[in-house]
Amino acid sequence: MKIQNLTPGGFAANCYLITQGHTAVLIDCTAPAACITEALKKENASLSAILLTHAHFDHMLTVAEVKAATGAAIYLSHGDAELPSDGAKNAFSLFFGYEKSYPLADRLFDDGELLTFDDLTLRVMCTPGHTRGSALFLVGNIAFTGDTIFAAGYGRYDLFGGDPLALQKSLLAIAALPADTTIYPGHGEPARLGTALDEIRNFMEL
Repeated sequence: MKIQNLTPGGFAANCYLITQGHTAVLIDCTAPAACITEALKKENASLSAILLTHAHFDHMLTVAEVKAATGAAIYLSHGDAELPSDGAKNAFSLFFGYEKSYPLADRLFDDGELLTFDDLTLRVMCTPGHTRGSALFLVGNIAFTGDTIFAAGYGRYDLFGGDPLALQKSLLAIAALPADTTIYPGHGEPARLGTALDEIRNFMEL
């Protein structure tokens, strides 16, 4: 399995292209469509799915263009199902003062589901708190964590659907994963999970 972070994505949001042989999935969709299609061409891979860790606008900036260019289906948690089409709920209007909508998901997933694309399988771990539908995608000892946990922090919980108590509970669930799990967050650099948890232990124990 190969992981590429197709940066720079808009708003410093990471855009991970995961390839396994000729199969690829995208985790969050922020890089220009041309960048993504060029990366796919270099890997001689086709895009099977666009997996969104949550539905804030900065994590799905180019999803319409990428879906049109590749035909890939959009996957999102049930908890965030309504956010793409609502500029207030996906936080776009908060930052820019006007509404913007994005395509709704083609497929909604739940906690514990296995998403399989040929030889590539990812396990869903729902982690509400940053949004109601925030989720991690787990592959072996790797976790794509969106904005739930970063290398040295955790996601904000003051936007639509945010909940500090739910976030604490989610972080405690994440803490049950192996400490040597490598996290690939929605912003910033990868990190060892145990190290990232040490940075936020006070919040988790409130």
